[in-house]
Amino acid sequence: MKILKKIALMAAALAFGTAVGATIGHADSVKSELKTPDTLTIGLEGTYAPFSYRKDGKLQGFEVEIGKAVAKEMGLKAKFVPTKWDSLIAGLGAKKFDVVMNNIAQTPERQKKYLFSDPYISSHFVLIVKKDSSLKNLKSIKGHKMAAGVGTNNATLVKKFGGTTVDSSDFTSSLDMVKQGRVDGMINSREAWYVYAKKHSTKGLKMIDVSDEAKPVKVSAMFNKKSTALQKQYNKALEKLQKDGTVKKLSQKYFGADITK
Repeated sequence: MKILKKIALMAAALAFGTAVGATIGHADSVKSELKTPDTLTIGLEGTYAPFSYRKDGKLQGFEVEIGKAVAKEMGLKAKFVPTKWDSLIAGLGAKKFDVVMNNIAQTPERQKKYLFSDPYISSHFVLIVKKDSSLKNLKSIKGHKMAAGVGTNNATLVKKFGGTTVDSSDFTSSLDMVKQGRVDGMINSREAWYVYAKKHSTKGLKMIDVSDEAKPVKVSAMFNKKSTALQKQYNKALEKLQKDGTVKKLSQKYFGADITK
């Protein structure tokens, strides 16, 4: 009996040692992928409210708070590196940061070159028209004038469903064109509507979710292809924050609605 007990204790000790070794090894592999030890260096624009922006000189926003929460859950400090959009992805490739969090959509082209976290935003396309408009879905826009930015996914959808695009520089300009009757409607993102509606009147307008016709876009954090251990740990931390309601609360705080689903 004593021999069997001794063997069992030795087996348990060996198993514990193996588990600890694996944990330490994984932690070391994550650290080896970081730009700076014990720090998650995050690239973002810092000028793109409510995702990341400055208020009274302090960086804040939806992705700023998620970045801080994820880093804390990973046992790391969060360091933000504000960078212009056209240099963000190149900066990731040059290892100026460990991850980019900047309302980045997963696309087949990007997935070939980079790794993505699990999504923390589900960006739904919406149709925005006057309340008395006969337009009810994307199929109904055929032959109608729709405001859209040149080269955007919104413009692509307008053309796909037979509408005519009228160039517009931004969300507010497009909305003004709808209000003034210069166009019959516009296609944009659900979160853009929520952000606008928090500070401006939407009287006389209606927003129609068209997810059944246009698949929602997954918005995630983006990593270098070699940062596999970092991506895995980030996802673990993010999953915990999603389950405990942290991400949903931040969504309500910055958008006035849940944009995570």
